[in-house]
Amino acid sequence: MSRRRKPSDSIIMFSATTLLAIGVVMVFSSSSVRALQDYGDAYYFLKKQLMWSAIAAFGMALASGVDYWQYRRLIAPAFAMNILLLVLVLIPGVGIVSHGARRSLGVGPLTMNPAEVMKITWILFLSTYLSANREKLRLFFSGLCPYLVGAGAIFVLVYKEPDLGTALAIAGTTFVVLFSAGARLFHLTGLALASIPAFLWAAMSEEYRRARLFAFLDPWADPMKSGYHIIQSLYALGSGGLFGMGLGSGRQKMLFLPEAHTDFIFAVLGEEMGFVGALAVLSLFFLLAWRGYRVAMNAPDAMSCIMATGITTMIALQAIINIGVVTASMPITGIPLPFVSYGGSSLVFTMAGVGILLNISRYTTE
Repeated sequence: MSRRRKPSDSIIMFSATTLLAIGVVMVFSSSSVRALQDYGDAYYFLKKQLMWSAIAAFGMALASGVDYWQYRRLIAPAFAMNILLLVLVLIPGVGIVSHGARRSLGVGPLTMNPAEVMKITWILFLSTYLSANREKLRLFFSGLCPYLVGAGAIFVLVYKEPDLGTALAIAGTTFVVLFSAGARLFHLTGLALASIPAFLWAAMSEEYRRARLFAFLDPWADPMKSGYHIIQSLYALGSGGLFGMGLGSGRQKMLFLPEAHTDFIFAVLGEEMGFVGALAVLSLFFLLAWRGYRVAMNAPDAMSCIMATGITTMIALQAIINIGVVTASMPITGIPLPFVSYGGSSLVFTMAGVGILLNISRYTTE
């Protein structure tokens, strides 16, 4: 196939970099009080986020310069290595425990979350092998089942950390990718219905998950414990009004709203920037998703189409889950807001995914 390079999609670039810049500002605004209390330095999280943002921007630029079909050479060993890392992170004394979960590996200040790496690795793995075996995908046992086994293994490993939010994001992305690759809707719908009891069991199997589910149904039944996060988040969003209280003037970040600079950063943004600011962020995610799916629709081959679909879906689905939790539209599950929440692994590999999307956009047929 003759591949002609053209400029990468400017709207995807604009949306991602603007969200990244908003994230830096909001991380500082939402974390300064916590950073001053815990580390004696109000700029502690800002400095780390600036470092990760620079690494993420470099990763996006690097990924955008690597032609997407080159990944098929390394994806099998990369996937196997990532599975090994997901196993290692569960071993006591190897995985780093934080907030009761064992999700990271590392030495000293250098840590990595293997589940964040797996989000991109799994999409690349699916796009490589699905594009080469699309004619078999309509068969359930010989075509669809091998990918379901892989997705199930990843889901269980991530769920055991425990990280139900990321596990659900990976499962949802897998469903969309399989459908886009040509799997029969009848098979996928049947699997989705059959998995409902398993998801209900996962949601009810631990006491803290049951508490979160009941808090979602009625947060004011236990306002000081299980309903506390949701109530404080709604207070923040409600206080923002149309134009917000002003950048840096929010009150809920004053140690009232837990995880203000990570999972609930959108609530702080809504409080300080109001409905207009929240709508602007939602619009940027919409633009990114629209252009991402447009890249997929005009991709030059099956591999790039599936790859663009998976990356776009993963980003959009994480944004939907995070904002759904913050607005009390979904039960609480810990998942960061892409580009905006504080974090290293999530930010770097999300931006790398955008870089791959930008590279594919250089070869689209539109």
